[in-house]
Amino acid sequence: MTGNLDRRTFLKSAGAAALIARASGTSARAAEPSASPNLVIVFPDQMRGHALGVAGEDPVVTPNLDAFAKESLYLPQAVSNYPVCSPFRAMLMTGQYPHASGVMGNCLSRTEPYGCELPKNARCWSDILSDKGYSLGYIGKWHLDAPRPPYIDCKNNRGKDKWNEWCSPDRRHGFDFWYSYGTYDWHMNPMYWATDTPRMKPVFVNQWGPEHEADLAIKYIRNTGGKYRKKGKPFALVVSMNPPHTPYTQVPDKYRKAYGGKTDRELINRANVNLKGKSRGSRIALACTRNYFAMVTGVDEQFGRIVKALSDAGLDKNTIVLFTSDHGNCIGSHDLPTKNNHYEESMRVPFMIRWPGEIRPRKDDLLMSTPDICPTLLDLMGFSDAIPKNLQGTSRAELFRTGKGDRPKSQLYFWIPVANPAGGRRGLRNHRYTLEITRRKDKPEQVVLHDNVNDSFQLKNVAEKLPDVVAKMTAEMNARLKQLKDPWLGA
Repeated sequence: MTGNLDRRTFLKSAGAAALIARASGTSARAAEPSASPNLVIVFPDQMRGHALGVAGEDPVVTPNLDAFAKESLYLPQAVSNYPVCSPFRAMLMTGQYPHASGVMGNCLSRTEPYGCELPKNARCWSDILSDKGYSLGYIGKWHLDAPRPPYIDCKNNRGKDKWNEWCSPDRRHGFDFWYSYGTYDWHMNPMYWATDTPRMKPVFVNQWGPEHEADLAIKYIRNTGGKYRKKGKPFALVVSMNPPHTPYTQVPDKYRKAYGGKTDRELINRANVNLKGKSRGSRIALACTRNYFAMVTGVDEQFGRIVKALSDAGLDKNTIVLFTSDHGNCIGSHDLPTKNNHYEESMRVPFMIRWPGEIRPRKDDLLMSTPDICPTLLDLMGFSDAIPKNLQGTSRAELFRTGKGDRPKSQLYFWIPVANPAGGRRGLRNHRYTLEITRRKDKPEQVVLHDNVNDSFQLKNVAEKLPDVVAKMTAEMNARLKQLKDPWLGA
């Protein structure tokens, strides 16, 4: 009874917060004039597309995101084409697939010898907006620089692999306000480098990361003291939260209270999680699902605060707000602990974009891919003429505005070993099927095909039963990979 009461109390207060966040306000608001739209991108790390109340799948508490979805274009079929951190971030920034961006795996000391980091000369959407006179702010996780000795002395750099690195000012791609880090997974005591912080002197904060970052984002939106951005100029702000990334125990207790009325088993409703045995996936699912959902609820609350700050400042009508994630997470589904695979739990991500009066709120099954985000945003903002010619993504701006136009028929999937770019895994996902092909040295190719309509939890491999579907999808995948000059085809 107590647990249920806690959850009802939470929903009541959170629902009120969501209504406040949506309100336009009756008091005078000091909106800053700007001919060009502002842009705010909020993307937590490792939040799967199922983890939204509006999705009707995971039993999560996300009142602010659910309210935001009703005001937005909501794309439940959006995916991360390479569902792991650094490759997604490079695709987001450049509009290029991994071979073209150069980020074919996570940026860490083991991949540094292969040049695995965002190139200094890459032409990102942020570089273009900077050239157009925008103020640009980046808050939170970056993870696009390769760690180099002498390594920063921090927890993520004390094992065999070094993960965390400072981003030098000449590698920040137009962001003039900087409060970020590479990879640091202690969410209750996060670390950052501010705009002028020296490499060897990061700042540690005694506050939950998403809350601290939302606090700073609100100051940036308000331009508190006039010291965060140029007054009267349009701005673009990225808030890259780490949770719901591991370790899942790094979450304030108040967010766990939203799930107090259910047991760990009752919170897991995915048929691809084996709760009968004592497998690795079973243990992970039972140990981590509650905390993962609690992190999602915490992210929801902080996102609601950011959206409310835009409204309070009178900036909501002329600001494009995008909420998405770099990839999902299995948490025991298919007996897997995490991401970097072709399953729905890994590939599907939240995707909601709001621009009042310009993008009609609705739900759309558009097959959105990560490299499409960069040209779409530039096109929406009126800078289609500045979209670099080497972009491999496609602008979906017209579809976003009107729902009309050419629609992609499929989405690519990648997993690329940096030492052997022609190997690894490639795949293709469409509205019905997911195809995945694995190459291993001195072994025959492994082919997996899932019928996502008749087998939504992807429990069966139907490749042998549907050879014609495999052949057709493989041909389509190879044609697209040929356009991208993927070395997979030359192997």
